[in-house]
Amino acid sequence: MAISIYDLLVPPVSKMLTNLDNVLKKAEADCETRKIDPSVLVSARLAPDMFPLVRQVQIMTDQAKGGASRLAGLEPPKWPDEEKTFADLHARLAKAIAYLNTFKPAQFDGAETRKIELKFPNASFSFVGKDYLLTNLLPNFYFHYTTAYAILRHNGVQVGKGDYLGR
Repeated sequence: MAISIYDLLVPPVSKMLTNLDNVLKKAEADCETRKIDPSVLVSARLAPDMFPLVRQVQIMTDQAKGGASRLAGLEPPKWPDEEKTFADLHARLAKAIAYLNTFKPAQFDGAETRKIELKFPNASFSFVGKDYLLTNLLPNFYFHYTTAYAILRHNGVQVGKGDYLGR
């Protein structure tokens, strides 16, 4: 039996979004314990030229909803990037998970050869679905998840590999 695009995308990405939500809950509790203003962690970054935690979560959820939509042959929904608090980030993650849960495996039939176009102000990229998933979507998703996790860990939140992968 072959592994489908759905199997490679929807369940693992949903799981990782859930894992990050749990990591953010630990970060909130850590702020309370250490008497840190939560906005400090929400706006924290690993380096001055990197995006802060809030933007990492926004991009990660954009990758999830956009990738699933494109691979299913749908136009991705547009969500404003207005999150400023942990509560906002939890809501965004829940929205992304709920959106992914609307997809059915049959929507991804033929996705491995579906033409995917990504257009940006200064560049555009063309892929077939399998290559988009494996060389663009998943690497970007995991990059931003790892960076969000690393921002929190770097700032002293007591999380580990089990939190990252989910128990």
